[in-house]
Amino acid sequence: MLSAPTRTSPPLDQRNALKPALLDSLSTYSASQFAADAGAGVIVGIVALPLAIAFAIASGVTPERGLATAIIAGFLISAFGGTRTQIGGPTGAFVVIVAGIVELHGIDGLLIATFMAGAMLVLFGVLRAGAVIRFVPQPLVVGFTSGIAVLILSSQLRDALGLQLAQVPTDFVEKLHALWQHRETASLPAVGVTLATLAILLAWPRVPGALARRVPGPFVALVVVTGAVALLDMNVDTIGSRFGEMPHGLPLPSVPSVSWSTIQSLVAPAFTIALLAAIESLLSAVVADGMTGDRHRSNMELVAQGIANMAAPLFGGIPATGAIARTATNIKSGGRTPIAGLVHAVVLLAILLVAGPLATRIPMAALAGILIIVAYHMSEWRTFRAYLRTPVSDVAVLVITFLLTVIVDLTVALQVGMVLAAFLFMHRMSRVTNVQAITGGATQGNGIDGADSALDSIALPVGVALYEIDGPFFFGAAERFKETISTVGNRPRALILRLRRVPVIDATAISLLRDLAKRCKREGTLLLLLELHSQPLVALERAGFVSELGEDHVVATLDDALARVAQNTVL
Repeated sequence: MLSAPTRTSPPLDQRNALKPALLDSLSTYSASQFAADAGAGVIVGIVALPLAIAFAIASGVTPERGLATAIIAGFLISAFGGTRTQIGGPTGAFVVIVAGIVELHGIDGLLIATFMAGAMLVLFGVLRAGAVIRFVPQPLVVGFTSGIAVLILSSQLRDALGLQLAQVPTDFVEKLHALWQHRETASLPAVGVTLATLAILLAWPRVPGALARRVPGPFVALVVVTGAVALLDMNVDTIGSRFGEMPHGLPLPSVPSVSWSTIQSLVAPAFTIALLAAIESLLSAVVADGMTGDRHRSNMELVAQGIANMAAPLFGGIPATGAIARTATNIKSGGRTPIAGLVHAVVLLAILLVAGPLATRIPMAALAGILIIVAYHMSEWRTFRAYLRTPVSDVAVLVITFLLTVIVDLTVALQVGMVLAAFLFMHRMSRVTNVQAITGGATQGNGIDGADSALDSIALPVGVALYEIDGPFFFGAAERFKETISTVGNRPRALILRLRRVPVIDATAISLLRDLAKRCKREGTLLLLLELHSQPLVALERAGFVSELGEDHVVATLDDALARVAQNTVL
């Protein structure tokens, strides 16, 4: 473990938001750093090998597509990314959505959706949406991540138990029912391989010495279990028996056939892929920052993720993003620049070229064991349990997103979760905003913290109504504004709206002010806006409201407002 964040080069310059981190790293690069990066790249490449194969198979595609993704996308994410230590490739977050797309639209549909998602990610980065995406509520992220973990676990039960089931339903409830119906076909050798894999994965980190830190547990499990299965001639399913021979290299780039109707049907799943890739890659970047003391460029990271997801499907690849576990392994192994990620991709390519055919001997039950551990770590069950003690609104987002992910669909879960979180946020913000009447230093209503010396010393003239808005003046506070303003007495000669505590204003609030201005004009009431901040003032000017109302109706101080009232009375 790292005892403290360490950094071997200056932090990334945030002003160059679309500059790859690789360029910064090369300016201060050294031979010693290359040695550290190369060592870390080799280790991460070995870690990525079984995961790339396992994620591809769990997603319903052939294993070489996972390797192609790890090689192509992993290289491009490191080359163009905004994080020095990010390792990219296929991850468990995409397993469910990829499997669903393949079932409905086939492999070509998946490749097109992945390319579309890549284009969306590039657009996100160019539009500087990196900071906005990080505002996705954590209960939403934990909800669908935990749901994905449950789905991954359920998808591995057939291979983990060796059940003789030709086709596993994709629906969660139907899948469990089908697996239970075929429970008597369980294979003792397959169960033994699964348990052996789990035992090695759990025990390996506890092995004393440097070997356990340098050699990844999943790689050890695959080598030991695959060798034992071959030596004992065990009758279990392998990659070769299910998918045939592995290729000796990357396929040539090709473009799938596409139609406008196909593109339309893939917009929603493509957006889900893009959102998942953006969230997971930026979360991984934040974790990397915490471990190294660095600062990533979120927008450049999104652009790199987009480039990778546009390039990978040309080689038959699946969606990719920043992988938190592999990124952390890279950092713990000494990787500090994108060179480590480039080396990791080269190592995977070398393994594919030299030892690709050997992968056909890997038992499916061993991959299932690896994915069971992945699902366990993805579940974040401790965090899930902790969020159940948070406010009811957050619990609702968490539980609804989780249940929709498991029972319905990940795309629906994200859409409903985002909308629900947005509505709950707007409800909270609307409760923050207060609209209240002030008479001679006293407030009528909820009250505003802090006394106003100007109002304490100045008595309002008869027939002058003063109202103060405290908080964001947006559509969520519209109803409260209308209810409070409706209490204004019959035709006051002046109505002053004090906006000193309004940081922002939106189109709905401007429309309400227009309606109020029309009412005041109809009733012969002078409407004045007092102490406007820059954003509300600019918004009102752009909307043409200031010119409609009259620039002399916007005043800076209460004294100016009362003087304007007196002038209007004389006129």
